[in-house]
Amino acid sequence: MPGSPRQRRPYAARVPLDVRREQLMDAALAVIVRDGYGGVSVDAVAKEAGVTRPVVYGAFEGLGDLLTALLDRQQVRAFGRLLQALPDEPDLSDPVGLVSGAIEQLVLMVREDPDTWRPILQQPDGLPAVVLERIEADREKVRAMFAQLISGVGAEAGPAFDADLYAHAVLAIIEHFGRLLLDDPDRFSTERMVDGATALLRLLFR
Repeated sequence: MPGSPRQRRPYAARVPLDVRREQLMDAALAVIVRDGYGGVSVDAVAKEAGVTRPVVYGAFEGLGDLLTALLDRQQVRAFGRLLQALPDEPDLSDPVGLVSGAIEQLVLMVREDPDTWRPILQQPDGLPAVVLERIEADREKVRAMFAQLISGVGAEAGPAFDADLYAHAVLAIIEHFGRLLLDDPDRFSTERMVDGATALLRLLFR
């Protein structure tokens, strides 16, 4: 009505920057998992997150900055969870039990958060060189960690025991089983994965 005060539009509270960054990284990860790295762009991330391009640029300098932050976050999540899967005081006299226990924990982690592990284990199409280098560097850290853990049986097994080589085999088993789990989680139960890995490890360490 004439003379009546104008109603103001409801004020939408701004999302805190740290929350917005997490939201956009989640959106970028969803695009990567679904469409590969070739499908990720500022527009694709904005659409996935339900925001506009300026919102993305308000949280990150650009797509490269966003992807770098995403890699940092996923590295911490995956590597940190892996460290949690290993006991603080490992029993080096039982390398099979030690690695089998770690595999069981990793299987549970993949089931709980498959999107964190999918880009690492399945490496989507269009993987940029910088991303591949990061993944390979992390793989080497994990392999070296396993080599250190299983080297404790080397003294008793004699000079023929090659802890470094066996660490490559253990990592290959873990990665292959992880891909199977991502591809067909209903077919490969946690018990089946652990039992299969344990049987293979016993052949390796006998």
